[in-house]
Amino acid sequence: MNLWQALLDGLFATTWLEFIAVSFGITSVILSRLENIWVYPTGIVNTSIYIYLSVLAGLYAEAGVNVYYTVMSIIGWVLWSRKSDGDSVLKITQSSRIEWRNTLIFFALCLGALYSILTKFTDSTVPLADAFASATAYTGMWLMARKKLENWLWWIATNITAIPLYFIKGFVFTSFQYLVFLLLAIWGYQEWRKKLNQNGQDTH
Repeated sequence: MNLWQALLDGLFATTWLEFIAVSFGITSVILSRLENIWVYPTGIVNTSIYIYLSVLAGLYAEAGVNVYYTVMSIIGWVLWSRKSDGDSVLKITQSSRIEWRNTLIFFALCLGALYSILTKFTDSTVPLADAFASATAYTGMWLMARKKLENWLWWIATNITAIPLYFIKGFVFTSFQYLVFLLLAIWGYQEWRKKLNQNGQDTH
């Protein structure tokens, strides 16, 4: 069976639950690119469904990261909602060298912890890929809640890893979703960088 046939078969086998999750996920990323606060409620619908779907697929780190997404979505919703004189308090900024260092440490700790848990306590068949996709996603969500430009770079890494990861697990439509996410993440990075330059904001 060639790749195209596998893709078609997978798409036709997509459940209505996966379809809803993908639809809300794509909507959420588009809203994120537009710096629209509705990124969070739409994202919560997506992540709630994927907690269930990831457990079914045996992608336990991905299930865990979706729990984290849900919690961070609530935190991000609160932070993005804050206003002063009718304007948002939280602005798009770039990470400083110290913030980059802290981000890399955070990522390394997530990767190490997730890989250790998956190899020792689960029957995961793809522990490294699952851990990497989840660790980059943890990092991206953390930065997104703080409106850091670099959140898009981590989402790009997440999407590149997740595309084949979900495909081999039989969630073909979800794999396609991550391809769309990858293109939107590249677009989002360009859009946020343009806004950053227009606002004349330096690193913080």
